[in-house]
Amino acid sequence: MRTTVGIVGAGPAGLLLARLLHNAGIDSVVLERRDRAYVEQRQRAGILEQATADALRAAGAGERMDREGMPHHGIELRFGRRAHRVDFPSLTGGRGVMVYAQTEVVKDLISLQLADGGPLLFNTEVTSVEGADSNSPTVRYLHEGRERTLICDYVIGCDGFHGVSRHAVPASVRTTYERTYPYSWLGILAEAAPVYEELVYAHSARGFALASMRSASVSRLYLQVPNGTDPEDWSDERIWDELDARFATDTGPGWKLERGRVTSKAVLPMRSRVTEPMRHGRVFLAGDAAHIVPPAGAKGLNLAAADVIVLARALIEWRRTGSSELLDAYSDTCLRRVWRAEHFSYFMTTTLHADPAQNAFETRLQLSQLERVATSRHAAAELAENYTGLPLPD
Repeated sequence: MRTTVGIVGAGPAGLLLARLLHNAGIDSVVLERRDRAYVEQRQRAGILEQATADALRAAGAGERMDREGMPHHGIELRFGRRAHRVDFPSLTGGRGVMVYAQTEVVKDLISLQLADGGPLLFNTEVTSVEGADSNSPTVRYLHEGRERTLICDYVIGCDGFHGVSRHAVPASVRTTYERTYPYSWLGILAEAAPVYEELVYAHSARGFALASMRSASVSRLYLQVPNGTDPEDWSDERIWDELDARFATDTGPGWKLERGRVTSKAVLPMRSRVTEPMRHGRVFLAGDAAHIVPPAGAKGLNLAAADVIVLARALIEWRRTGSSELLDAYSDTCLRRVWRAEHFSYFMTTTLHADPAQNAFETRLQLSQLERVATSRHAAAELAENYTGLPLPD
């Protein structure tokens, strides 16, 4: 089989890229190792930056998001047993975010792709990406029990850190920068109506906590826990009690969480990772194949979307004019945004979490930084601008 663009991985990055290319009349084939049910049920991010939501609308994938998603105009920070709200529109010129789960984004994009897009093959294991330096890179894969070959003009690796695409960038030219954090998140989904209108980020002596949501009736909640924690060691009652303790304040809103049946429980390790460059020859990396951020900054899905928006523009320009200038600039263009997002995610993570080894001095520094956000418009605007998402390059 031959196509213009071979896309490895049917996560939000690969699917959004396929849609953008389809709308521009550029053919592609998407190969996904898992089955459709698994892909549509993967629990991941739930916060869409302004630019990501706008891109989904422009791609024709925003109708259900606008109907069922929840626009948010700020977040609440809790520290020192006090609550402070960061108002996004007043600090960013009107920008906000959309709460709409990655699972729903993926469902919408899969439906569009299957309805009128190019081939989308599930249960397809890519075994290698070869010929990055040639004019016709090749993807070798297994589908329906047979070995097959996809010959492309360009290959886009959207298959995550453990996928095969990143190995198409030779180790001799590939550099990976990473940091592993000394704590994890215990995340739950619960059949419980959120009692808060916006996300709540809590710094406490007991550790970090985050109150989010998936809908008006489903809560998504997180607790900082030690690395290696077994989620089965945490009973539902223990989780709810600990969440209430970490969100407690002496002033401001005095709510306690609505308790409900916990339907999902998992421990998420925290790490930062960037692979450079994001392109070698005619093979390009996007999303988690190139970079991973800790989730406190809500940047993972949004960085992936930004990558493929930049890449789609470059491929459209190549098709229209024959120029590879934007393709050649892809890695540098994206990495500027990636490192900004990595820094913001690092800031949110290290400011809000209690490192097991930190002392009282370091805790006071965290509280001083949070107080600065609460009392300085400039500091609050820096947080709000990064959280809602920096503008995409023209």
